[in-house]
Amino acid sequence: MTKFAATTTVSSNASREEIERTLIRYGADQFMYGWQHDADMTAFRLGDRQIRFILPMPSKAERRFTHHSRGERTADAALKEWEQAVRQRWRALVLVIKAKLEAVESGISALEDEFLANIVLPDGGTAGAWMRPQIAEAYRIGAMPELLPILPAPGTP
Repeated sequence: MTKFAATTTVSSNASREEIERTLIRYGADQFMYGWQHDADMTAFRLGDRQIRFILPMPSKAERRFTHHSRGERTADAALKEWEQAVRQRWRALVLVIKAKLEAVESGISALEDEFLANIVLPDGGTAGAWMRPQIAEAYRIGAMPELLPILPAPGTP
């Protein structure tokens, strides 16, 4: 399978700027970008929802960057391969965010449905991170939990 934008020449900066312009066009009133060694982060507020995407970054040490079919790559060649992978991920994130925003704008879906996994909860985590273990457990036991863990049992204060 071919990755979307696998050969893109669009810089990561240009993709981030495109995301910001798109968010403004669709009504976002806050935007933030940050990074650390293994991931980039894009966050924004749309309506009364804070939404955050963590974009995992590949390691420069991955063999797909440091080697090719004939052996080891030069440091410059490995860096170019890694930069291409980073550009590809940013283009994919542009596509994802645009598609979700347009689905909401067109009435195909609701904001919460499109961005559910990325909605930031009051504790700073995302709905997806909170829900994934619960979904895994429901599949493991083959049944839904009797009560949601944040709700009190009937008849309790």
